[in-house]
Amino acid sequence: MPTLFDPVQAGDLQLANRIVMAPLTRNRSPNAIPRPITATYYAQRATAGLLITEATAISHQGQGYADVPGLYGTEQLDGWKRVTEAVHQAGGKIVTQLWHVGRVSHTDLQPDHGAPVAPSAIAAKTKTVLIKDGVPTFTETSMPRALDAAEIPGIVHDYAAAARNAVQTAGFDGVEIHAANGYLIDQFLKDGANQRTDDYGGSIENRARFLLEVTRAVVDAIGGGKVGIRLSPVTPANDIVDSHPQPLFDYVVRQLAPLGLAYVHIIEGATGGPRELEDRPFDYDALKTAYRAAGGQAAWMVNNGYDQPLAETAVQEGDDLVAFGRPFIANPDLVRRLREGAPWNALDKATLYGGGEKGYTDYPTLA
Repeated sequence: MPTLFDPVQAGDLQLANRIVMAPLTRNRSPNAIPRPITATYYAQRATAGLLITEATAISHQGQGYADVPGLYGTEQLDGWKRVTEAVHQAGGKIVTQLWHVGRVSHTDLQPDHGAPVAPSAIAAKTKTVLIKDGVPTFTETSMPRALDAAEIPGIVHDYAAAARNAVQTAGFDGVEIHAANGYLIDQFLKDGANQRTDDYGGSIENRARFLLEVTRAVVDAIGGGKVGIRLSPVTPANDIVDSHPQPLFDYVVRQLAPLGLAYVHIIEGATGGPRELEDRPFDYDALKTAYRAAGGQAAWMVNNGYDQPLAETAVQEGDDLVAFGRPFIANPDLVRRLREGAPWNALDKATLYGGGEKGYTDYPTLA
């Protein structure tokens, strides 16, 4: 029977164990450039079977928060190259998460202070982070404009270009497409944010079109074995909702099955919150069954609120990978702590977003 500490293959990625560091936004990359301290942060956590970086903007338009990194400029890629070299030197594997926030942005963060873009001109009732006088400040998102259909191929191209940049220039082992948590791809998927009447709106097949175009373009760019995708069927994060999530996501995973992906990353329940939502029931076993029945071979990654007993049970019952989020912030040696049953450091929530070494690279290890 497999354990958390057994190796596993995820597409082209041979992973030393089944413990994954989930993507975690930290707002420590001014001008969208990862700093040297970022290399230290990820290398400290390289004993995870796989590191997934914080969400990283595929373009200036894709940015939704202050001081988050990007993949579209030379200095950004040079910064990430320092990170991947440090992780590889420490024996780890690392992929980057490809991000376009869509409507979850602010005019202060957009090119020429333009409106954020979205499938439909519907504001997200949520907040983003701006830096004001050096202090991270939560701010209401700006009203978006609806994308013209003629603009969509350019965004698909941006995803593919970012994937090539990530692997060929920055040295990542692969990429994860961020299709979750109410950001652009999720906005196209879910009818609470998508009220289009063209080929990208209305039916499940139309609303899934953008996700599938992006995924196929990224697979064509770097090969499916280096590509993961993150989905969140029922999370309310960033004011997102769909009226019938089960048939929507069953369709999505059946369409993803032939693409030869490395892994499928599922957020169960509300991101960073309850694993089950009374008003949004969802059958995750049925989702995995739909994917496997359609021929999908990717590793199946589960995420949200996992502690050690729950993670061990998940692996024993057939899930391939378990992602841990905030525990990895406070415990750079989380793998060792899990293996030895050691206590976990407490998280300093005041240092989550923005700042320097404090709450970033200074958490103690067992050593």
